[in-house]
Amino acid sequence: MMRSALTTLLDLEPDLTVIGGVERGDEVVAAAERLGPDVVLLDIELPGRNGLDLIAPLLEAVPGCDVVIVTTFGRPGYLARALAAGARGFLVKDDPVEQLAAAIRRVRAGERVVDPQLAAEALGASDNPLTDREADVLRASAEGATILDIAEQLFLSPSTVRNYLSNAIGKLGVRNRLEALTVARERGWL
Repeated sequence: MMRSALTTLLDLEPDLTVIGGVERGDEVVAAAERLGPDVVLLDIELPGRNGLDLIAPLLEAVPGCDVVIVTTFGRPGYLARALAAGARGFLVKDDPVEQLAAAIRRVRAGERVVDPQLAAEALGASDNPLTDREADVLRASAEGATILDIAEQLFLSPSTVRNYLSNAIGKLGVRNRLEALTVARERGWL
């Protein structure tokens, strides 16, 4: 419903034309290759594939395309990941569509556009202390997976999984992996 509403409202802008839309993250790159958009608006939480994980492959598949994240998940860690992957904008969904249209124009003009409140939060946020592997292990534990399940999934030994979880728990100053997972998600590190 949100995608449909945004499409309708953006199409009312005299200088913007919506040329396509998809419902699933795993459809984005193929649709962009087929349609050749100037700008792709991505949410973070998409069925099939996370919007943050789509930025780099999308930019590789459609050179010259700009990516703007439009999400309800305005977290400093997500902002940092999106910008590091090459996004040119990061906005929250509760902004008026006129601001989104203006942001699209600014991005196409070569600017980087970030929600001001989120930018201020990001300046005060701490950097992600987790290594990539610690984050992978925490992510794999999300559905209550056992140490053995995580070890098999990530091709690690059970003792290595325990070490990564212990390190993550210590770095985040929490009592267990569930709390570590919660903190890392809230800060946008996963």
